[in-house]
Amino acid sequence: MPSHFEQSQLEQYSLLLNQSILEENFAAFKQLTEQELNPSNLAYIIESNPSNQRIAIWENLTESIQYEIIPYLNDELQASFLKNLSPEKIKTATQDLERDDLADILQQLPDRISDQVLGVMTPKDRKDMEVLLSYDEDCAGGLMNTNFISVRANITLEVVLRFLRRHSDLPEQMDCVFVTSRHEKLVGILHLSKLLTHEPDLTVREVMNSDIEGIKVNTSSNEVAHLFERHDYVTAPVVSNDGTLVGWITVDDVLDVIREQADHTVLSFAGLDEEEDTFSPAFKSSQRRALWLGINLLTALFASACAFLFEATLDEIVALAVLMNLTPSMGGIAGTQTLTIVIRGLALGHISKNNIRWLLGRELIVGFNNGLLWASVIGIAVYFWKASIGLSIIIGVAIWINLIIAVITGTLLPIYLKKKGIDPALSGGVILTTITDVVGTFIFLGLASIVLLS
Repeated sequence: MPSHFEQSQLEQYSLLLNQSILEENFAAFKQLTEQELNPSNLAYIIESNPSNQRIAIWENLTESIQYEIIPYLNDELQASFLKNLSPEKIKTATQDLERDDLADILQQLPDRISDQVLGVMTPKDRKDMEVLLSYDEDCAGGLMNTNFISVRANITLEVVLRFLRRHSDLPEQMDCVFVTSRHEKLVGILHLSKLLTHEPDLTVREVMNSDIEGIKVNTSSNEVAHLFERHDYVTAPVVSNDGTLVGWITVDDVLDVIREQADHTVLSFAGLDEEEDTFSPAFKSSQRRALWLGINLLTALFASACAFLFEATLDEIVALAVLMNLTPSMGGIAGTQTLTIVIRGLALGHISKNNIRWLLGRELIVGFNNGLLWASVIGIAVYFWKASIGLSIIIGVAIWINLIIAVITGTLLPIYLKKKGIDPALSGGVILTTITDVVGTFIFLGLASIVLLS
């Protein structure tokens, strides 16, 4: 959450920005973006708006402000905005980023564009970036920054201080200097606190910490996070398999890993990935969720198939009993997907009264699209099974209606619970499941009573 303003203030600024664009009041827009809002708050507001409003805000910003807010945007938005710029402008926009952050951005861009950006870099910068890009993004090599400072153990602290003063700019997270041998092997670290508090004529070897072990370059990002947690690291060196110092990792990179792990854990319960954006377009959201709905349909069909073994002992109405569970099951998973996205958006502070209507509209489109898709699939399957057009229409319409009701419930329920002071993450799932089960069963059997038993 941005620290300079309360969320309510940022919501008001978001409303003012959108109004200034709608009214073409560019003087007010310029004052807001250049004088009243810093880059991190602007990035937060952009992320908290639907896609068309994001684009409108972005396109009305000056190039210099666009470049300033790039580091604060999520990966998907960074790639979305940068891919429309020339390689030279991308280089300018990212020139103040740490190398590991720049590598993350280049990995999000199409290969053609990232290759062009590398082509306009200096030979040294290009070589450093190619090294970082050669590692998997989910390992220590993908997290590390190659812009580190190292010294020899036999020099004095005074020499180290003079060496550091020669640098015009030091890394913001730097809390130590790495000590290496003549062959660039890691032999220890020299904390800046010791450098500043010990006599300048002492050697580095006398005050350095030689107990630290470097993190191997192929260590998984999960293990890196555990190491930082266990040892309370602020920074840590990264070494190759033979002990050569190749980079360093800072705690802000590890916090990103922890956040991504948390997102993955939460979203995976609903068959979503951490790239799911609260305000991504409806078509893209429909695509991302359709597969999981299909998988759920297969599992529900498998459970229903077990009852077919007893079909001979039941009368003709048994088909209703066998198919009855499909409707609440499909509604439950669709509602859970929406519920998870909304709860995450609430936790991040992205959802407010300014964008609830848009979010509800997007979810209605998603529910309509996926409901129509899987209602058609199951309706056709039932027709081939029972050769009954009436039964096919019943199950199809019931699934379609229940998916729409499920996404409406999944959108509004957590917002209502939070307003009432109830944690939607704890109770939302139970309430949602109850609603989709009751409504789905009622719709299915109600339609059956009207069509088949009238």
